[in-house]
Amino acid sequence: MLEITPDIRRLIDLALTEDQVYNDVTTNLLIPPDAQGVAVFRAKASGVLAGMGLALEVFKHIDSTVQTQALMEDGRAIKAGDLLGRATGRVGVLLRGERTALNFAQRLSGIATETAKYVAAVKGCKAQIVDTRKTAPGYRYLDKYAVRAGGGRNHRMHLADGVLIKDNHIEILRKRGVGLPKLLATALSKAPHTLKVEVEVTSMVEVEEALKAGAHIIMLDNMSLEEMAGAVKAINGRALVEASGGVTLETVRRVAETGVDIISVGAITHSAKALDISLDIEG
Repeated sequence: MLEITPDIRRLIDLALTEDQVYNDVTTNLLIPPDAQGVAVFRAKASGVLAGMGLALEVFKHIDSTVQTQALMEDGRAIKAGDLLGRATGRVGVLLRGERTALNFAQRLSGIATETAKYVAAVKGCKAQIVDTRKTAPGYRYLDKYAVRAGGGRNHRMHLADGVLIKDNHIEILRKRGVGLPKLLATALSKAPHTLKVEVEVTSMVEVEEALKAGAHIIMLDNMSLEEMAGAVKAINGRALVEASGGVTLETVRRVAETGVDIISVGAITHSAKALDISLDIEG
């Protein structure tokens, strides 16, 4: 279950402020302040659950007296009709927090569900499915938590998490007379020993240059399946091999079968469809 840290509480507060929950004119006009009720989260589609604890925390953030109970654990496969969580308290509080709570649960469960599809597609291969930094601005920690709930793994959390030399770095330095071998040598000599150095390559020539320089991870960017298989053979375990670029649910199995160690998929966070979850409030 997601730990509700001060940073997470700030995200909840931001979402509630955005929705002006304390100025809910409809609820203020119609609902008696002392009315009590129960809100029940229910799955309306099959998938993988993520963010239920976060969704329930929304109500406690509005009113600490609300009682909550998660009925399913994050990472659990769920089906339509399953009861996922329950919040008991003032009806006005439940109504004010309804949309924000659902937004969190539906988005995170959608990411977990999409991730699980990719993980299932490569079952039996050594390749690990990892995410990217293509996440909702400000909500990366939550998006990446959902990836883990779906069985995937996290790539860099942020720019300080590792050295990743990409095409723009290479092109900028090439124009200044610095080729890939020298660029890598500089990065490897200056990087803290606790950080891995990864480089993006697009050809077998660059694969060989990266190997000779001693890169820890070699990212094969938008290569064909044949090129990837050839690169894996040439690298022969001397570095971790990552496949990246345009990987889809239809192609991921064939990519995994080339022998790569890691497959990064931006779609599991930037294009995941929200999972259909309802919230029924009984007065």
